[in-house]
Amino acid sequence: MLATALPALDWPEPVEILNAGSDTELVLICDHASNHVPAEYDRLGVGEADLQRHIAWDVGAAALTRALARRLGAPAFLGTYSRLLVDLNRPFGSPTSMPVLSEATRIPGNEHLAPSEIERRRRLVFEPFHAAVAAFLDARERAGRRSRIAAIHSFTPVFLGVPRPWHVGILHEDEPAHAARVMQGLARDPALIVGENVPYQIDRAGDYAIPVHGTDRGSPALLIEIRNDLISDADGIRDWTRRLAEVL
Repeated sequence: MLATALPALDWPEPVEILNAGSDTELVLICDHASNHVPAEYDRLGVGEADLQRHIAWDVGAAALTRALARRLGAPAFLGTYSRLLVDLNRPFGSPTSMPVLSEATRIPGNEHLAPSEIERRRRLVFEPFHAAVAAFLDARERAGRRSRIAAIHSFTPVFLGVPRPWHVGILHEDEPAHAARVMQGLARDPALIVGENVPYQIDRAGDYAIPVHGTDRGSPALLIEIRNDLISDADGIRDWTRRLAEVL
């Protein structure tokens, strides 16, 4: 079935773009913004409650990205499909790109995928999202304008039974000075536990947005991980919008 023949509500455009005309240096990317899975996939075989969990999206990340885009006037790119269908922040075809196991949850709808289905997800979701980001950054470069990338993510307070002590992690590939400035700004609040390259690290075998849209273009790029219980309601979104707006 051609993309143009797919129901618009069930198969939305693969990227939501905010403030496309902005010349603000900061560019926001939220690739895990949505938990949407088209109905034909029958939730990929997982329960409805699983689609509300971190395995399906980054809880709170989309609302925070939209709030930051409004406050800073920054352009933002948000994914519109669940990371379970295809993970926009993984190199396409990597083991976690269409996971058969996410944390401890089996994803039956990703088992034994036919090459045609893999190609379909690349063509309809993965490639258009990153093409939109790349086209925007290309146009900026041609105009001689600089960009700084901030990818907005969230993480769980506990992973596979292991508590995570941080409130926020600042991840980078090779931007220690840039990361330090943001971390120092956040750490002005003594109540916050701020970590560098936690709870994950940027790895080209497992990460896409920062290496490809940031490092490879020579643009400063950070991935910001906020603990998801801190941005799960309106008050938390408001608080972290203020915090991040001040340091970004």
